[in-house]
Amino acid sequence: MNDLDKAAAFLKKTSVRGIVTGLSRAEELLRRMGDPQEKVPIIHVSGTNGKGSFGAMLTSVLKSAGYRTGGFSSPALTGLTDSFRVNCEEISEKKLADIILDIADIWETMDDKPTEFEVLTAAAYEMFVREKCDVAVVECGLGGDLDSTNVISSPLLSVITNIQRDHCGILGSTLEEIAAHKAGIIKPGRPVYYGGSAALKVIKAAAERNSSRLYLPEPEDFRLISDNELTGTRFTYKDREITLSLLGTYQFANAINAVSCAEILNELGLSIPYSAVQQGLADVKWHGRFELMRKEPIVISDGAHNPDGIRQAADSIRKYFGGRKVALLIGVMADKEYCLYPELLGELTECVFAVAPDNPRSLDSRKLAGVFSEKGIPAEAFTVLEKGVSAAYDYAKRTGTPLIALGSLYMYRQFTEALSKLK
Repeated sequence: MNDLDKAAAFLKKTSVRGIVTGLSRAEELLRRMGDPQEKVPIIHVSGTNGKGSFGAMLTSVLKSAGYRTGGFSSPALTGLTDSFRVNCEEISEKKLADIILDIADIWETMDDKPTEFEVLTAAAYEMFVREKCDVAVVECGLGGDLDSTNVISSPLLSVITNIQRDHCGILGSTLEEIAAHKAGIIKPGRPVYYGGSAALKVIKAAAERNSSRLYLPEPEDFRLISDNELTGTRFTYKDREITLSLLGTYQFANAINAVSCAEILNELGLSIPYSAVQQGLADVKWHGRFELMRKEPIVISDGAHNPDGIRQAADSIRKYFGGRKVALLIGVMADKEYCLYPELLGELTECVFAVAPDNPRSLDSRKLAGVFSEKGIPAEAFTVLEKGVSAAYDYAKRTGTPLIALGSLYMYRQFTEALSKLK
């Protein structure tokens, strides 16, 4: 058994615990590792939607400015190393295996064993140190206050992208309750940026309690030029044009957050020239967010899964395809508000191919197809995801209908692998 197989076997052992709230295990593990989370300046990112896209944009901008930049995001879309990046490139399997096996030796000596995500978080902080990163962008996995990434005592900057409804069973049923969890990443005396508007009072109160300067976006500095072209998103910042490589009408808001935070980081002592912002946003790559996979027929993958994300995906479909209807390939987790999807997507949808991602939390594809059929939208369920992809792609190719894959980031790897086998 090679080191990568040993690391995978160890992670499988840690996954048995599932999700266990609290920071004590992660803090103890990192303490035994020498607290690597305190050795590299961290930009800590929470929020309901846009965390991954924002992190990819800011990481690309920092790289363009000459900083060796680490990145940690979840879930991993293409493989384990996808969550661990240095200068926008995945770390090698060998390097990650070495880190995880070193952590395994410590893990075995602990009475209260850390969970899989706590181990992965610790691995990310250790990677930043070993790779001599100048700065790193770290995305919360869930919530903020009790997320295992929230072990940094003094982040360079805390960022909350926005507040929307998601994970209500864990974070609360109201925007205010959810905001309180997200605001848990704000640390005493350290600045925070909030890119949303909902539950602003909660964010302001948390910033005041921590004596943290609160930054908000200044939308008057930005002007959208075009967000309906399959070549990218164009906008101006203080009358200077920027082309963002990412698609999706929602990416303009994420770009505003990224540019705004680049300006804040300049105030905090970094040097990020405007040219680095332009280059970084032009170069950024990110999977599964209205990502154009093929052009003939048009195939797009978008990981929208909560109501706000689905609304934004629907808005993008309207913008890019006008009144033209699309075919949906969709698979979701059972804890999502999937009964709302037909209402949000119905007018845009010609037919639905329902699948179940390979995940124990997945919703049965027949149940998902049923909620569309009940609203008069033709829907077919597939118990094997690959067969659903093949049927959906054949339909798109035969009819010229754009195919949009929606519902879960956990489906991305299976979808792309199945798509790659089709001519």
